[in-house]
Amino acid sequence: MGLGLGIDYSLFVIARFREEVRAGRDRAAAVAGAVEHAGRTVLFSGLTVAASLAVLFALPFDFLRLFAYAGIAVVAGGVVAAVVVLPAVLAAIGGRMLPRRERPARPGGFWAALAVRVMRRPLAYGGAAAALLLLLASPFLSLRFGVADDRVLPPDAAPRQTQDIIRQGFPAEETDAVQIVSAGAAGGDVTRYAAALSQVPGVAQVDSAAGIFAGGQRLMLGVTFAVLLAMTRSVLLPVKATLLNVLSLGVMFGALVWVFQEGNLSGVLGFTPTGSLDPSIPILMLCVAYGLSMDYEVFLLSRIKEEYDRTGDTERAVASGLQGGVPLITAAGGILALTFAAYATASVSFVQMLGVGMAVVVLVDATLIRAVLVPSLMRLAGPLNWGPLNWWPRGRATTSPR
Repeated sequence: MGLGLGIDYSLFVIARFREEVRAGRDRAAAVAGAVEHAGRTVLFSGLTVAASLAVLFALPFDFLRLFAYAGIAVVAGGVVAAVVVLPAVLAAIGGRMLPRRERPARPGGFWAALAVRVMRRPLAYGGAAAALLLLLASPFLSLRFGVADDRVLPPDAAPRQTQDIIRQGFPAEETDAVQIVSAGAAGGDVTRYAAALSQVPGVAQVDSAAGIFAGGQRLMLGVTFAVLLAMTRSVLLPVKATLLNVLSLGVMFGALVWVFQEGNLSGVLGFTPTGSLDPSIPILMLCVAYGLSMDYEVFLLSRIKEEYDRTGDTERAVASGLQGGVPLITAAGGILALTFAAYATASVSFVQMLGVGMAVVVLVDATLIRAVLVPSLMRLAGPLNWGPLNWWPRGRATTSPR
């Protein structure tokens, strides 16, 4: 995650620096413009990722809390490096980061053309993309949590071989999560019941249809929603971002169930399926994946909103935002997915799970969701994208030409 965020944030700032130079600004002004625009995006992105990781503090797993400390420290370091160290480097040697031959500016581009095509038929493209993602997420309906055992180790590990002998010669019922059925509970009753149940002494957490609860509180989404609300000054855009991120997380959990719970690809990856998933690693992945998805969402929305503030045209803003943002998001997502995919070669299924699930969610999020679902939904929402907070009066500074 540190490698991925470091690359993401650096790409965002350097790309903006190049844009400022192409616009005719000198190096100092280009650095200032990069920090003003890309630096603000990096700051909001860091807040969303840190907020998603902070959820781990509420869980009764010490190693997850350690991940939270380390992850937040990594995010903070990446933000400082991108908005303080990198601008200093650009001010000193920024000319070397510019291409020797600038390509002539062309109107539009592949991603802008794709956005225009999607916005012409938003229901068709958006519906097809959503149907595909829901199909990929459908194995999630069979998710079953259980307690991890020795089978997370490779078959040739001594502890695994010992437990295999015990399991074959001395069968016993395995420990598992307690399944609770509440007669007649529906809607808000499930929320209240799960929250109350999570406060019972000895209960680590409650996984329910209404969400995950620990200590009477529902985990994950409120803080990042507030951060997006502050950045976009819109209510609908954070709602849309949250729903899209939940959809991408559904695809991730669908992949985990299909591969690791049901055992598909077990021969290729070399692990033993147990018919359930230990909750600790998926919870960690949920927090990290949600934060990274919001990272891409923040960057893309900042480009779109900047163009909308300049033109007042939603469709033009979406096309321009995708052209400026999706190439960087796709490149950064590809690098991050390759980094996580390397974990699939590990000999412990926990690590393999982390690699496969994170690679899937990053690729889906950086391509299909950002390139198809975002423009289709923003086209359908139209002016509603920018209200009601965008109607609040804001101070504006104007300058006269010298």
